[in-house]
Amino acid sequence: MSEQPVDLALARSELRSAAEKRPIAIAPAMPRFRFDQAELEVSWKEDTGTLWSFMTPTARPAFTHSLLRDLDSWQQEIQRAFANNDTLKYLVLGSRFPGAFNLGGDMEFVAARAEARDIGSLIAYGNTCIDILYQNVVSLDLPIVTIALIQGDAFGGGFEVALSFDVIVAERGTRFSFPDHAFGMFPGVGAHVFLTRKLNAVQAERLMLSGRTYTAEDMYELGLVHVLAEPGKGEQAVAEYVAHHGKRQTGQYGIYRAAREINPITIDELRRVVNIWAETAVRLSPHNIKLMRRLAALQVRPSTNRISA
Repeated sequence: MSEQPVDLALARSELRSAAEKRPIAIAPAMPRFRFDQAELEVSWKEDTGTLWSFMTPTARPAFTHSLLRDLDSWQQEIQRAFANNDTLKYLVLGSRFPGAFNLGGDMEFVAARAEARDIGSLIAYGNTCIDILYQNVVSLDLPIVTIALIQGDAFGGGFEVALSFDVIVAERGTRFSFPDHAFGMFPGVGAHVFLTRKLNAVQAERLMLSGRTYTAEDMYELGLVHVLAEPGKGEQAVAEYVAHHGKRQTGQYGIYRAAREINPITIDELRRVVNIWAETAVRLSPHNIKLMRRLAALQVRPSTNRISA
C-alpha cells in the first residue's frame, strides 16, 4: 500500500486545535492526560516539572470512600501519563479545605462497622487506604520527589498520609495529632511503620500514645517536617524548594530511592498492621464507639481542638 502525502499545514492546525482543548498545558513529548476527579484540583507547571494537586473534599476533610476513589484514579493517571517520559519531577499534594489538610479516616463509617463487628469491611477500607499510601512511599514507581503541603490540621490518617511523602512542607502553627488512643484505637494505616523508619520505636510510641496536638514547629524539631513556611505562604515555600533543588532533582530522588532500598517498607507489613487495627476496632466498647462518633462530628467542624474521654 502506498503512503499518503502528509498535509503539514493541516496537521499543525489540528495539533493547535487539540492543544487548545487540553485542560492542562502539556509538553509536546508528554502523553495527553485529564484529571477530572470531583475531590481533587490538579494543575501542571511545565517549566518546573511540578504537578500541583489539592484535595477538595465535598463533605468533610476525611478519607471518605469518594476521596479515596479519586486519589486512586489520580495516582493511576499520573502513572499512565508519565510512564514513558521524565517530564514530571515533583508531585505536590495539599488541601483546599479551610483549616485542614486531612482529619483522618472516615470515623462515622469506622464506628458503624466496629459496632456491627464487621471486620471484613474494616480490613477492606484499611487496605484501600494502604494501597494509596504505599504508592506514595514508592513515588508511584516514577523518578519523582513527592511533597506534602500542610496548610491546616493533619490528624490521624491525615498525619499518616503526610508521612508517606518524601518531603513535608508545613505552615507555622498548623497542627499534627494522633487522637486514636482517646477512643481505644491506634493509627493503623502506616503511622507505626513510617515513624519507626523516620525516628525510632520509642519516639513512635510516644507520638501515637500521647494524645497531644503538636505544632509544625514541634514536627520540624523532630525532623518530620522538612520546611517551615509562614502562614499563607506554603505554596510559595514549595515553589522556592523546587526552584532550589530542581537542577539537582536526580540526586535528590536517588537519595530517597536509596533510603527505600536500605530500609524498605513493604505492602505486606502495612497490611498486617491493618489487620491488627481492624481486630482492635471490633473489640471496642460502646463507650469508645461513642467517642469515635464524637470525633466524626469534629471532622465536620475542624476548628474544635480535641475530644476528651
